[in-house]
Parts: sequence; structure tokens; C-alpha cells
Amino acid sequence: MIQVFSIIYFSGYFLFCVFCSITHIGNFCITASCPLIPFWQGTYSIQIFSLAVLLSSMFIYNQMGGIDEAALDRLSLVTEMTKHIRVRASGGRSTASELGQFSPVFVWLLRDFYLDLTEDNRKITPRDYLELALRPVQGGGRDVSAKNAIRESIRALFPDRECFTLVRPVNNEKDLQRLDQLLLSNFRPEFRSGLDAFTKFVLDRTRPKQLGASTMTGPILAGLTQSFLDAINSGAVPTISSSWQSVEEAECRRAYDSAVDTYNSCFDRKKQIEEDSLREAHEDAMRKAISAFNASAVGAGLARSKFEKLLHSALRKAFEDYKRNTFLEADLQCSNRVQSMESKVRAACNHPDAKLDDVVRLLDGLLTEYESTAYGPGKWKRLATFLQQCLAGPVLDLFRRQLEHIVAERNALRLKCNSSDDKLALLRKQLEASEGHRAEYLRRYEEIINDKQKISKDYSVRITELQTKSSKLEERCMSLSSSLETAKRESNDWRSKYDHSILQQKADGSKLKSQIASLESRVSISEGRLSATREQAESAQEEASEWKRKYEVAVSEAKTALQRAAVAQERTNKKVQEREDALRAELANQLSEKEEEISRLSAKVSQTEIHATSLISRLEATEAKLKSHESDSLALKEEIRSLTDNLESIRSEVLSREKEVRILEQEKNHLQEKYLAECKKFDETDIRCKETEREARRATELADVARAEAAAAQKDKGEAQRLAMERLALIERMERQVEALERDKAKMVEEIERLHQSEKDATSKVILLENSVDEREKEIDEMLKRNNQQRSNTVQVLEGLLATEREACTEANKRAEALSLQLQATQGKLDMLQQELASVQRNETALDSKLKTSARRLRGEATESVHDMDIDDDNNGRRRKRSKSTTSPFKNNHTEDGGSVFIGEDTYTGSLQGTETEDYTKFTVQKLKQELTKHGFGAQLLQLKNPNKKDIVALYEKHVVGK
Repeated sequence: MIQVFSIIYFSGYFLFCVFCSITHIGNFCITASCPLIPFWQGTYSIQIFSLAVLLSSMFIYNQMGGIDEAALDRLSLVTEMTKHIRVRASGGRSTASELGQFSPVFVWLLRDFYLDLTEDNRKITPRDYLELALRPVQGGGRDVSAKNAIRESIRALFPDRECFTLVRPVNNEKDLQRLDQLLLSNFRPEFRSGLDAFTKFVLDRTRPKQLGASTMTGPILAGLTQSFLDAINSGAVPTISSSWQSVEEAECRRAYDSAVDTYNSCFDRKKQIEEDSLREAHEDAMRKAISAFNASAVGAGLARSKFEKLLHSALRKAFEDYKRNTFLEADLQCSNRVQSMESKVRAACNHPDAKLDDVVRLLDGLLTEYESTAYGPGKWKRLATFLQQCLAGPVLDLFRRQLEHIVAERNALRLKCNSSDDKLALLRKQLEASEGHRAEYLRRYEEIINDKQKISKDYSVRITELQTKSSKLEERCMSLSSSLETAKRESNDWRSKYDHSILQQKADGSKLKSQIASLESRVSISEGRLSATREQAESAQEEASEWKRKYEVAVSEAKTALQRAAVAQERTNKKVQEREDALRAELANQLSEKEEEISRLSAKVSQTEIHATSLISRLEATEAKLKSHESDSLALKEEIRSLTDNLESIRSEVLSREKEVRILEQEKNHLQEKYLAECKKFDETDIRCKETEREARRATELADVARAEAAAAQKDKGEAQRLAMERLALIERMERQVEALERDKAKMVEEIERLHQSEKDATSKVILLENSVDEREKEIDEMLKRNNQQRSNTVQVLEGLLATEREACTEANKRAEALSLQLQATQGKLDMLQQELASVQRNETALDSKLKTSARRLRGEATESVHDMDIDDDNNGRRRKRSKSTTSPFKNNHTEDGGSVFIGEDTYTGSLQGTETEDYTKFTVQKLKQELTKHGFGAQLLQLKNPNKKDIVALYEKHVVGK
């Protein structure tokens, strides 16, 4: 975002331009400084004022002092705007309300403000002060009508208006003369706070200039301004709709040109592409052009649809022209390429040394080159005709020439073959004769060779037999001597190794036994801790769930209390309304006799209005107190009870009052003379109702502001949303009160009619009515005092209960937090214990594997040493091994033939597992839990809530035994 400020001064007006972004001139803020307009500059200033109002987003009118008739007279240009600006070209002069939809936010800035903003002994806002100043003046005459016309024009032209007051910056006169040299910190705090509020409002409420739903950019605003200036300079009245239509047409034309440029830049004409890809590129470029047109075009009327149709037709025509020209160029290029290919093929076929394989290779190369370079829809058609012409023309001629040459060569070869056959027959005869002689010589030679081979074989066999016998004897002698020596050495080595391994195995066995015993003790301790922590965790979880359930019950009770409070509030509103109706009826009866009573009725009506405004202020004050919903809900409960009791008593009073009213309606014939006074009173009440309607509108505007503030505060705090909803509920209640006032108005009209009908019958009982009214007023005052005392007492009691409830809630929250921390700590301990169990299990598996490997190694060494020893040493060694094996941790089962069978640890553990799986039903609950956690099923055990032994046995059978 780019923030650029520019200030322009013309004829007493300052134009501040704030550019929010590159594409939008965001904020136009025009400040008027109350110039004195000469009589000869009246039209010129009105035109400048009209342009300022139409082109700005915010219009700030600043003056010194308060708002009086002179200040309103300075804004008399507002009444002349309808003469110099029109909304539509037809239909005559536009009204101020029609121009109001195009007007900016109006801010009236009062500098050096010295007044105290109070009305009827209550403080009012600057906005209320502005609305009071713009209220119509009572009376008749030309001056009063002119003043009211100015006020009505300001209200109609500026429906969105605001007022700000700034006190004097400094108190010292010398400082006032050099304000530009003073620092902001030297100004008065009231001035700084007012200036901060004013600048915050200006920066927050100033938005990009809009006309309808279209946000203006720089060119749009410049075109609209130029259209207004042309109309003013030509002496015509500027028309908003006509100017906007011309601007809309110009912007659509510019969007049309930019869309065409976008299409031309996005549509790639350099590539030689086929029809499908060309159409895809056209559609892609067309989509981009249409998106560019939619991004730049303004409005949604005939101009936009017209230029959109022109854009579609222009892009379609450009694509068709380009496609036609491209395909013509492609056809020309294909024909040129085919001609060159045809000339090359013809030259290759007409070459004297031409071969069919060479022509085929040349044709393949030409086809690949043609396929990569040629394009267009007629590409393959021209290629097919070219191939047909080639096959029917030069290729066929070449084939015929080669065929004739092959036939001639075949005839010559046939003659050569016949002559070679004759020579071959002669040579065969000579070969047969020579073959006979050669076979005879070969037979004799083979016989001699066979005899020689027999003699040499016999001799060599005899020599080899003798050599093998001697070598076998020598080898046997050497092997026997070496084996004897090695056997002796190995027997000694194995004997020493066996003794050393037996000693080492005993030491390792004792160490392993001690380690296993310590690990078993640690495992049992950790299992006990684990079970204890689990029981603590389960109890903590149960307690936390109990507190959670209690908290949910308390929350539900609070919600129901809120609902009951809302219903009670509605009932109290209805009760107050009925009570006000009864009081107004009594006051009307009293005021019908005397003018003093009429004045009392008007005073009481004004008091009720003041009471309504005080109720509104009280409601606004209670918005800050509504954060503690529980206290309000409990207080409202007790208040509902008391109000229901009061409502019953008031209902009984209302019934008695209705009876009295029926009697009195027949006795009021003498009030006919005062009917005109009642009509005047009715007019005054009508005016006041209108004022209340305006206040209701102001309240709705405040509600909108409150909604915006609530939406902004929702990002930081979730509680602000609830406050906003409650504020909306209060606003709805205020709207209901306004509706109730309207109903009061209708009831008063009906009552006046009834009074007019019953005026003739009420002469004789006026004195009785006055006495009864005095007595009823005294009774009502006493009842109100008693109700107030009861409410104060109940409020104190409820505050005490609320304090105790809050203490209990805080204690419960602390307990829940402590339990959650304890659960986290126990969960961490459980994780540590599980890690220790896993490490212990890994150590046990490592020790088991180590024992198994050592046992297998010792068994292999023992068997090898036994087989290598002599028979006597073997027997002695077996006796020693049997005597020593009784102390080893491995078990040997002796067979009948004196051997031993080794039983490993696997069979032993298997037997143990069998006994364990058979006797798991005899385990205790603690033992079953330990077994489940040992096998890694602790999570499934924790999922069981309050399990008994049957549930734990079923879980053990499911996961461990596998049943």
C-alpha cells in the first residue's frame, strides 16, 4: 500500500488526496474554511462547492465557536446544489435526498469550542449537538421556512454526518501567535485527545471514492471531473448519470483496447503450429484478454455489453484472418517442400548407379525432414499425393531398370553354370579314382599306428603302477607320523582349554545369577510403583471427570439462568409499559379538567422521556458490567421472583384501575371545551415521538459502530464477541422500547377519541377522581419504596452468594489444574518405568542369547575333544566331564549306552511357559497386570475402567495367550 498526501487550495477549499494503492485514488478529503462569498462570485462558489461534494469521499467543514444561525447561513450553498447538479438527464430538478446517495461523509469541525455539551441536565455528544442544531425551528414566517430549508437540505444531502469539537490549543496569547513553532506536547491535553479522535475518525472512515458499486480509479475520476467541468464551462447543468455513462463508455473503450493488446501479446504468432494447438492458443489468449477487459471495464450497462460483444467479434475475426493467412502460407510451404523432394527423388532415381536401397534411405530422410518442418491442414494430403506420384513415376522406372538388369545377369549366370557343371562331372570322376588309392594307403597306415600304440600303452601302464605304489607308501608313512604328532598336541591343548573354560563358565554363571536376581528385584519394585501410579492416575482421572461434570452442570445452569433472565427482562419491560399506560391514563383524566393538569401531563411525559434516556445511559453503563454473566444471572433470578410478585400485585391494581376508568369514562362530558388543548398536546407528543425515532436511528448507527468495533476486537479477545452480542440484544431492547412508545402514541390517540366521546358525562365526579388519584399515587410511591428496599436486600444477599460461588469455582479450577499437573507427572513416571522395563527386557534377552551361545560353543568343543582323543583318554575324560557337569547350569540326560543328551535353555523355558499358560487363572490381579505390562499391553489395560479380575483375565487370554 502506498500512502501519498496532496493538498490543493481553491476559493476557500482545501482538497486532500490520499492514494491508497497504485490503481485507486483512495481518499478525497475536502476541507472548507468558511470564506466570505461576494455577490458576484455566488454561482462560481456554488459550482465549486458542488464539484467538491461530488468528487470527495469526506467533506470537512471547520469553523470557530459553536453552531448558530450564522454558521448555518454560511452553508446555504447546500440549498442551491439541486439547481446546479442533476442526477438524471430527464425528470426536472433533482432533490437533495436524491443527491444524498452520491454525497460524501460530512464532518463539522468546531475549533476553539467553549460550550458545555449538556441537554436537560445530561451530557450529550458532539453528534447529538449537531442533530439538535439541525432540528427544525418552531414557528412560521419566511425567515423560519428559509432556516428550516437550510437544515432540511443539510440533513438530506449529508445522511452520513458527524461532528467534532476542539478546544483552544493553548491558553497563552503569545503561544497562539506562534503555534507553528510549538511542539505537540506543549498543547493542552484536551486539544490533543480531541485531535487524536478527529484524525482517527478521518483515517478510519475515509474510503476510496465509489459511485454505486464501482470503485473509482485515477482515470475514472479524471474523466468524471472533466465531464462535469465541460458541462459547467458550456453553461449546462452537470448530470451525474450522463457523465458516468460517458466515463463508463470511455473506460470500456480503454479496456477494449487493452484487451486487444493483451490478446496480441499473448497469442504467439511465431510458432508454426497445427490447427488444434492454434485454437487452444487462441482460446487461452482470448481468456486472458476477457479477464483483462473485465478487470479494467467499469459498470454493467449497455456500454460494457456493447464493447464486450465488439471484443468477442474482433478477436474472432482476427483469429480467423490469422488462421486463413497461416494456412495459406503453410500450403505454399508444403507445395515448395514437396517439389524439392520430388526433384531430389527423381535425380536419385535417374542416377546411373542408383539403387533401390539408396532411394528408400533418401525418401526416409526427406519424409522425416518434411514431418518436422511442414505444417498446416493440407500437410498429409500433399505428402500422400507426393508418395503416390513417386511410386508411380521415378521409383517405378528405377525398379523396372533394375529388374531388366537382373534378368540379363541371370541369363549370363545360367550359361556359366552349365559349363561349370560339365567341368564338375569330369572332376568328380577323377576324384573318385584318387579317393580309392587314398583309402588303401590310409588303411595300411592305420594298422601300423595301432600296433605301435598297443606296445606303448602296455609299457606306460606298467611304469605308472609301480610309481603309484611307491608314492602311496611314502605318503602313508608321512601322514601317519604327522597325524600322530598333531593328535598329541591337540589333545594337550584341548585339555587345557577345557579346564580354563570350565572355570570361566563358573565365574560367568555366578555373575549372571547375581545380575538376574538384582534385575528381578528392580522389576518387581518398578511394577509395584507402576501399579501404584496407575491407581493414582485412575483416581485422579475419576476426580477430574467428576469436577468436569460439575463444571458442565454449572455452565448449563448459568445458560438457563441467562435465558430466564432474558424472559424476565421482557416481562419487566411489558410490566413497565403497562404501568406507564395506566399512569398516562390517570394523568390524561386529571389534565382533561384543568390546564395545570395538562401541563403536569406534559411534564410527566417529558420526565418519562428523560427516564427513557437515563435508561439508555444506564443500559450503556451496564454493558461494561455484563462481563460477569454468572452474577447477573443469579441477580436476575431473584429479581424475577420479586418482579413476578410485584406483577401480580400490579395486575390486581390494573384490574381495579380498569374498573375505575370504565366508571370515569361515563363521567367526562365536561372536558369537551379542553379538546383543543389535548390536540395540541397530541401534536407535541407526536413531535417528541419523531425525536425518539431519530434517537432510535442514532442508536442503530451506534449499534453498527459497536458491531464494527466488536468485529475488530474479536481478533484479540474472544470475550469481545459476547459483549457485542449483548450490546446487540440491548439495542434490540431499545428498538422494542421505541416500538412501545409508538404503541403508546396510538393508545393516546384512541384515548383522546374516547375522552372526546365521554367529555359530557364526567362533571359530577371530578373531585372524587382527584382524591382517588392522590391516594393511588401515595400507594404507588409506598409500593415502589418497598420494592426498592427488597431489591437492595436481595442484591446484597446475591452478591454474597456470588462471592462464595466464585471462590468455589476458583478452588475447583485450582484443584483441576493440580490434578492435571499430577496426571502429567504420573504419565512421565509411567513412561520412564516403561523405558526401564524395556531396557530390562533387552538385557534379559541379551543375557539369554549369551548363555545359549556359550553353551552351544562349549558343547561343540567338548564333542570335538572327545572324538580326537584315544580310547583310554576318552573314557577318563568322560568320567571327569560327568563329575564336573553336575555343577554346570546346563542339564545332561544320560542314555542307556553311556552318552549324554544336552537339554538347552529353549526347552526349559518352553516348559516354563507351558506351566505359566496353564496356571494363569490362578494369578492374582496384581500379577495379571504385571504380566500384561511386561508383554507390552499396558495401554489396553488402561483403557478398562474399573476392571475386575474377569475382565483382566479376558484381556490376558486375548493378547497374551491368544485364545
